[in-house]
Amino acid sequence: MGSSCKDEREEVIEAWYMDDSNDDQRLPHHRNPKEYVSLDQLSELGVLSWRLDADNYDKDEDLKKIREARGYSYMDMIEVCPERLPNYEEKIKSFFEEHLHTDEEIRYCLAGSGYLDVRDKNDAWIRVWVKKGGMIVLPAGIYHRFTLDESNYIKAMRLFVGEPVWTPYNRPQDHLPARKEYIEAFVKKEAAVNHPIDAAA
Repeated sequence: MGSSCKDEREEVIEAWYMDDSNDDQRLPHHRNPKEYVSLDQLSELGVLSWRLDADNYDKDEDLKKIREARGYSYMDMIEVCPERLPNYEEKIKSFFEEHLHTDEEIRYCLAGSGYLDVRDKNDAWIRVWVKKGGMIVLPAGIYHRFTLDESNYIKAMRLFVGEPVWTPYNRPQDHLPARKEYIEAFVKKEAAVNHPIDAAA
């Protein structure tokens, strides 16, 4: 009975706070004890998520509606694994450098899985594990990075508004308008909610 309340997105997207270990970046890096992060908590950071039908993405009405509503006119596919990605080692290192983009980053996992790590409002790392059927949108201006997990394979759809611009701006980039807008929209807003001004003071 209680299972009807379960968010089906949680089957394809999980998130948790990371430890500070320098072990292989493809390991889960859970804190001890484990500290999970809800999808609602991610949305407070501007990170949006959906569960979609990865086996029928080409005729998925839900995906079509999301693309139309959010203006995602561009689409391509990327496979990240040693056999399919040219300059694999170099690319994996660059993906794992902490950076931001001046536009949203949209990834829809069609096969395999991988980690997108994002910074929370206190600058702690949250590891977001995206599996087949999970679609995630990172807002412009959020510091993040990507790595494969131990499966060493992901096939993802990349979506974009208009012509794609994949330029990463490695941290620090706090002077960029996209970063300032992100801080205003999510970090300061969150601080205001947690510490409301006492009108009676």
